[in-house]
Amino acid sequence: MDEPQAPNGGGAQQTHRRVRPPEVSGVLNLDKPAGISSHDAVNRLRRITNQRRIGHTGTLDPTATGVLVLCLGQATRLAEYVAEARKVYRATIRLGIDTSTWDSEGEVVAEADASGVTLAGIENALGAFEGRIQQVPPMYSALKHEGHPLYKLARRGQEVEREAREVTIYALEIEAWRSPELVLRIACSKGTYIRAIAHDLGVALGVGAYLAALRRLAVGAFTVEQAVSLDTLYAADHDNSWQRYLQPAGAAVAHMPSVIVDAQTVARIRYGQTVVLDANPELGLHCAYQANGELLAILRHNADADVWQPTKVLSAA
Repeated sequence: MDEPQAPNGGGAQQTHRRVRPPEVSGVLNLDKPAGISSHDAVNRLRRITNQRRIGHTGTLDPTATGVLVLCLGQATRLAEYVAEARKVYRATIRLGIDTSTWDSEGEVVAEADASGVTLAGIENALGAFEGRIQQVPPMYSALKHEGHPLYKLARRGQEVEREAREVTIYALEIEAWRSPELVLRIACSKGTYIRAIAHDLGVALGVGAYLAALRRLAVGAFTVEQAVSLDTLYAADHDNSWQRYLQPAGAAVAHMPSVIVDAQTVARIRYGQTVVLDANPELGLHCAYQANGELLAILRHNADADVWQPTKVLSAA
């Protein structure tokens, strides 16, 4: 039997273009390894999943490991609600050494004898770090000064005055103390720099300190015990079974109050129209779900008219 020829005849080769699969929406709880940035983790997941619309919900430094919540597809529109959630970290702090970056990446700028530091002294000093505190961000951070990232200024040897910001430390627990190394479990609000806690604790103890290691244990309801590694996702790439680790978009807002709406209300919400709901405005934003359990929209209460206005509509069908 003759071999079929290409449409243009002869032995001309055809160019085969990889077809991108349909967009997938959901939330992935990744256990980020050390040595890559949060942006790198997003790019690697794009290659594994062949999905383009992916975003993370809170940066982890390259040296840090642990929970990095990633949103795919329409769920990227919910990233801000995950970012606001409480964070839990395990921080290893090395006393007696100051570094330029306040972590293990920087150069040693000062050393002191920390042998006189006691557990009682540490416990006493930690009291000043609980509750609402004012924290000065490190120079090596992505915050901007006159349009320039602070870390770029720091690399040029410049240091500028940084305004203190209020953050909340919900809990501080000493997990281990073996001089000169201290391990803390820290539950805190968005925007907290754990490097700054390490540095400021060293100042309070009079011996200096830097953040030697950091692992994020939780972001809201997303815990490291339930997180999936990149290696596991790579292994699942060949048969597209990585999707078994994907949680529905609603997981990003599971901590928010919710209502189930009927078909008529669904239609109004899809058109951006206000609706009347039996819901408590004092609880803040509400998630509207369809009868089949699919997240439809985020709603905000309009007190003047006593109606609920869609602020984000996720489902189009």
